[in-house]
Amino acid sequence: METSAPLAATEAFEGVVGLVGRGGVVVLSGAGLSTESGIPDYRGETGRSRKGVPMTYQQFTGSAADRRRYWARSHLGWTTIAGASPNPGHQAVARLAHAGFLTGIITQNVDGLHGAAGTPDAVELHGSLHRVVCLGCGDRTSRRHLDELLDQANPGFRGASAQVNPDGDADLPLERVAAFRTVACQVCRTGTLKPDVVFFGESVPKNRVARCFELVDAASAVLVLGSSLTVMSGLRFVRYAAKQGKPVAIVNQGPTRGDDLAALRVPHPLGAVLSRLAARLGV
Repeated sequence: METSAPLAATEAFEGVVGLVGRGGVVVLSGAGLSTESGIPDYRGETGRSRKGVPMTYQQFTGSAADRRRYWARSHLGWTTIAGASPNPGHQAVARLAHAGFLTGIITQNVDGLHGAAGTPDAVELHGSLHRVVCLGCGDRTSRRHLDELLDQANPGFRGASAQVNPDGDADLPLERVAAFRTVACQVCRTGTLKPDVVFFGESVPKNRVARCFELVDAASAVLVLGSSLTVMSGLRFVRYAAKQGKPVAIVNQGPTRGDDLAALRVPHPLGAVLSRLAARLGV
């Protein structure tokens, strides 16, 4: 992992204070912001022990067995997502937004913690695990309601501990998956239910992408928080800002795919950096 001088002594941190203090900043947040809430990331310290790869959209829609596997694992992992609370980093972002330093928040996270912290109008680029959509009739319901239905269909399923992954599923033996019962849409009675998130292999809705580009257009700078920028869905906004000559600052403990575009780079834990940043700006 990258090492550096103590937080109070870094020129990069002072640069971030000045950048945000001028206002007009759009935030792009990633999984690293939520690790202090107990939700692991994909590629950082907490994500290194993940087994396998996330399910793709094509797998989910093309196979009833894969859907059963997804929902069995996700049902077990949902308690971690539902029970997570905003950490000091989320809370600091909310205070900076309410104080007018931020003009928008784009998050790659699907955990809903920006909203829970009180951040106004965060754009959830990849959707939210807190909602479920029917692929048949389009009805949207709360994940909490589905959780109750799955509990009823699978009494006693919960109870065993399991490693939870960033997208809310959990590692689970195949024999437990095989015994799991899924449920259909309660409106049309036949439709396939899917978490209202963008799977790997699925495109982010065009209107959502357009909104994010609008936020970057209106911003004076981009502040990346806890994202490795490995996937293009987030990196494209950093590249777009840099092409416009807008400064990019990155706060992330590990290296990122956008480091060569960053004017400022702070390799420290998000909670400590953002809490200190908010305090320096008086919020």
